[in-house]
Amino acid sequence: MTSGKSNSTYVSILEMAEAHFSDQKRLVQRLFYVNEAFHSMCEDLAAAADALAHVEHLPDTLREARRQEYSALVDALLKEMGEALAQSKIVMLRRPPDTPRSP
Repeated sequence: MTSGKSNSTYVSILEMAEAHFSDQKRLVQRLFYVNEAFHSMCEDLAAAADALAHVEHLPDTLREARRQEYSALVDALLKEMGEALAQSKIVMLRRPPDTPRSP
């Protein structure tokens, strides 16, 4: 991937996803590297968690609204990532096309 991010950035993003899905670390790692949509969700999660961690630096008038917004975003991303992990475990069984059937 040539997005300009350093290897240490990828590691910290991956570690954050692994921390939330510690019982599925290997699957998280696999999807992180081979599934662009999942990788993007991991990046979004890291950004939202970072924003949530720094909400205290915002003016009082914005702080609580942003805390709720970022918290909801983190929750939504975790739900979506959980669904992606579950979906990746599904094996689709299909009958081969146009194969002759035995009588």
